Amino acid sequence: MVQSFRDLQVWQRSMQMTVAIYRMTQQFPREEIYGITSQMRRSAISIPCNIAEGQGRLNTGEFRQFLGIARGSNCELQTQLEIARALNFGESKLIDEAEALSHEVGKMLFALLESLKSKLN
Repeated sequence: MVQSFRDLQVWQRSMQMTVAIYRMTQQFPREEIYGITSQMRRSAISIPCNIAEGQGRLNTGEFRQFLGIARGSNCELQTQLEIARALNFGESKLIDEAEALSHEVGKMLFALLESLKSKLN
C-alpha cells in the first residue's frame, strides 16, 4: 500500500525528468530565460507536483483529476521538447534523454489512471 506520494514510481521518475529538464535548459540561449526555458521548467515541475497533490487528496476521484493534469503537463512538455529540438536549443543527447523520460512518465500515468478507474467502478 502506498503511504506517501514519494512511494509512487511515477512520482520518482517524474522528479528525475524534472531535474533533467532543469539541467538541459541551463544550456538554452539566455534570451529564452522567460520564453521556452521558463515554459519547459514550469511544465516539468507541474508533473510531480500534481501527482503529489493528487495523492494527498481524500478520494480516488480527486487523485485521478490531478493525474490528468499531470498528464496534460507531460504532453505540453513533449511539445516543448520538439520545439527545442527544431530550434537546436540544448544538446541533442539531453533532449533525447528528457524525451525518453517523458514518454516513460506518460505511460506510467496512463497505467495508474487505468488502475484507479477500476476502483471508481
